[in-house]
Amino acid sequence: MTQNYRITLLPGDGIGPEIMAVAVDVLKVVGKQFDLEFEFQEALIGGAAIEATGEPLPSATLDTCRNSDAVLLAAIGGYKWDSLPSNLRPEAGLLGLRAGLGLFANLRPAKILPQLIDASTLKREVVEGVDIMVVRELTGGIYFGKPKGIFATETGEKRGLNTMVYSESEIERIGRVAFEAARKRGGKLCSVDKANVLEVSQLWRDRITQLSQEYPDIELSHLYVDNAAMQLVRAPKQFDTIVTGNLFGDILSDAAAMLTGSIGMLPSASLGASGPGVFEPVHGSAPDIAGLDKANPLAQVLSAAMMLRYGLDQPKAADHIEQAVLQVLEQGDRTGDIISPGKNLLGCRAMGDALILALEGK
Repeated sequence: MTQNYRITLLPGDGIGPEIMAVAVDVLKVVGKQFDLEFEFQEALIGGAAIEATGEPLPSATLDTCRNSDAVLLAAIGGYKWDSLPSNLRPEAGLLGLRAGLGLFANLRPAKILPQLIDASTLKREVVEGVDIMVVRELTGGIYFGKPKGIFATETGEKRGLNTMVYSESEIERIGRVAFEAARKRGGKLCSVDKANVLEVSQLWRDRITQLSQEYPDIELSHLYVDNAAMQLVRAPKQFDTIVTGNLFGDILSDAAAMLTGSIGMLPSASLGASGPGVFEPVHGSAPDIAGLDKANPLAQVLSAAMMLRYGLDQPKAADHIEQAVLQVLEQGDRTGDIISPGKNLLGCRAMGDALILALEGK
């Protein structure tokens, strides 16, 4: 029996439309193979939305996303919008989307694929076997805390202010997601904070520690964020699952991503308590190569696989996509960001064609 899903596509800016086109082609093939019917609807976000409507997240886009089974996002942002006020920049659209859909948990895997070990800037013996899941709190912390802004002081000097704040309930709900993720993985959870100097981190550590009593099968550890950053580069294989707040998670997940050799290879999932999740690559919009057929679409394709797995409960279809990615890498196909001597240099569209052939067993 055919299962039907409504998917909102947010191509966004830069290389976004190019990599989204590849992901849609992959989903269409997989849909036929697994008896899945996708109704795709496209909406505006980021710079593209600013150009069309004057705002980075039109209300129509948020309404469309809310009425979907899942949201597939490509990339937002670009140099041309950097001079806009912060509330009108493309990134404000992404923050608004997360808040509007209640997406408080961001899952970012950083797994070394055997075919790409030598693409990492770190030694083979350091990164071989790395498989990390960063669980980042997404709708709280310093990005959303108030008061915030740039204010004039009594002397006329400008002063910037952001507020880092977490409540017990916010910490508990992201903690539960992380403990459950660790339970499905290696049974180890490292909570990252800055409890030696920040009161908000002291509360974070206390609440995560209390919550661990409900998960006696999970080995819990704590690290300060500066030490965690060092350990990710020094000995990344010590980590299984990491849970941390919004700011620290933003930084550490990018650091973990580069262990794999290219941020262009990594997907992510943003989930809430209910409703559609948002699935997107962790890389940016790369405006310098937009329209040149040089983009790596694999992170977008793997984000579509995460959508199938975590958003639509279609793990077999997700497995099929992930195996196709491994196959094209095994046969030596590479985009420019992951190329190495003796491999086949492909553009974005050609990589998509190779994936389709792999999915079809050709």
